[in-house]
Amino acid sequence: MFLRILDRFEEILISVLMALAVILIFVAVVHRFSIGFAADLVGWARAHEMPGLQDTARSVFKAINSIKLTWAQEACIYLFVWMAKFGAAYGVRIGIHVGVDILAEKLEGRAKTIITTIAMSGGILFTAIIAWIGTDFVWHVYHGGQTSPDLELKMWIIYLAVPLGSALMCFRFIQALYLYLTTGYIAHHDLGAVDGIEDEAETAAEGKA
Repeated sequence: MFLRILDRFEEILISVLMALAVILIFVAVVHRFSIGFAADLVGWARAHEMPGLQDTARSVFKAINSIKLTWAQEACIYLFVWMAKFGAAYGVRIGIHVGVDILAEKLEGRAKTIITTIAMSGGILFTAIIAWIGTDFVWHVYHGGQTSPDLELKMWIIYLAVPLGSALMCFRFIQALYLYLTTGYIAHHDLGAVDGIEDEAETAAEGKA
């Protein structure tokens, strides 16, 4: 039950963060080009002696310019940081991380089990260290009272993505190792599920034939 809730929360969080970042970037780009278009329209109307259009364009320019989105870039960076940290943990769960498994694939039996266990244990150790260091860093930032320049958010909240994401990633490595030791299964990404990959493979096989 807990794992199902955690899995669902992870997926929803990543989706929401990605959607917010994309929407915010889109709005910021439209806002920036709208200001430029309105300014150009004012100049064009002035050059062609069209006072009515000029006044309208100037009003539109003032209205758009009054909407301040200077914080958008900073917000997008923070959204992508959180998305990347939790996305990394999601990657461990479904097996989409890049890995050099040429040695493990050539081994069999106990030797393969030992190598795979060492590799996964390395991931557990590394992410646990990052989570510990990240927690210590967030603790010091919290007491320092640092805030972000545009959003004026507490920076410890932003940096909290590092220990939380790393801790979740560490848990996913532990989960993957336990699953492997008990069932022999390793989560991996199916290349056939990627559009075009299967078709290219079939075409190449037919060409060799």
